[in-house]
Amino acid sequence: MTNLEASVIGTFGFSNEEFQSIQSFFKPLSIKKGEYFLEEGKYCRYLGFVESGILREHMYINEKEVTKWFSSTGYFATDLIGFLHGEKSRVNYQAINDVELMVLSKDNYDLLGKHVERWATLEKLFLTKCFSVLENRIVSHLSMNAEERYKAFFEFQPSLFYQVPLHQIASMLAMSPETLSRMRAK
Repeated sequence: MTNLEASVIGTFGFSNEEFQSIQSFFKPLSIKKGEYFLEEGKYCRYLGFVESGILREHMYINEKEVTKWFSSTGYFATDLIGFLHGEKSRVNYQAINDVELMVLSKDNYDLLGKHVERWATLEKLFLTKCFSVLENRIVSHLSMNAEERYKAFFEFQPSLFYQVPLHQIASMLAMSPETLSRMRAK
């Protein structure tokens, strides 16, 4: 079973038959370490699902590179606004290591609703999940101190701390690398 299949069936409650219909719209894509899945200023044409590896979502704010998120195995990767509305991307997705994706083009995304009866349900669940993750990140940044954010993220995805440069994790958690190092030393 692929990770995409496990996600669509396990997380979103679709049947094996429904998954087979959905799967036919996705295509495999390999990205080597350091290459980009999506670059700022370019049109976002794909919704990616990470089968293996890690993509780092980052952007530039006041000429400073800021990590926004890590899409690892089992997560989707896209600039949702750019993908859904045909706008240029505001973010970059760069491979931390070799990455295997299943990608859905915007054209196939639009066709799915005509070919898979419950696609609207899956789309709603997907968007709800994206919104929930984003809302939880905002709440944690507003209500938690640096140490609490570190602990919460470590509990959420501990394996990233051994696969991703720590300065990128610090950037995502809105702290300096030195602060992250002190917390890890405790």
